[in-house]
Amino acid sequence: MKPYDQMTMTKLEKTREALLKKHFAASVVGNCLEARELVRSLIGEGQSVCFGGSMTLQESGILDMVYGMNVKIYDRYKEGLSREDANLLYRQSFMADVLLTSSNAVTMTGELYNIDGTGNRVAAMIFGPDKVICVVGRNKVVTDEEAAVDRVRNVAAPANCIRLHKDNPCTKIGRCADCNSDTRICDAFVALKRCHEPGRIHVILVNEDLGY
Repeated sequence: MKPYDQMTMTKLEKTREALLKKHFAASVVGNCLEARELVRSLIGEGQSVCFGGSMTLQESGILDMVYGMNVKIYDRYKEGLSREDANLLYRQSFMADVLLTSSNAVTMTGELYNIDGTGNRVAAMIFGPDKVICVVGRNKVVTDEEAAVDRVRNVAAPANCIRLHKDNPCTKIGRCADCNSDTRICDAFVALKRCHEPGRIHVILVNEDLGY
């Protein structure tokens, strides 16, 4: 293992320890292959699965893997969904056995930070599916709350606005302008300081750069 990789793994291990102290389940894996294997082991045959919008799940191959499993999927990515159909699906997803998602930032003090537009992802992380599996690349691990807020506002939100073709100020200036645009996607800012039900949220820290 290269020195850089070893230093990063040490950082991820410290983050894992902090998450465990705050009642999250937490694991560290070396790459996307290991992440996929772990996720597969955490989802039971025939269980129902829903997704939070996540580039991490796509880039890691986890999304494609789950589509190939024997599970029931509440499929937010199904083509042709109307806004009404999507909203109904989001509500039905609260009854799923497993939520698969990522986080915009995770602190080395063991906290998860996220910005959402609709809020279905953060709402389901807080309360809904029996199990939450949160896959996080090393690029999203930050030192503390201040760094998490900065990352969520000035890295994750602008990048997602660009991806979603939103004509918001952050796409032009590269940082949050705290706008009041009709196409703003950062209406819900949620910090998960502790896992209320011990072990319900399982954070998988991956030693690769993934997502925004």
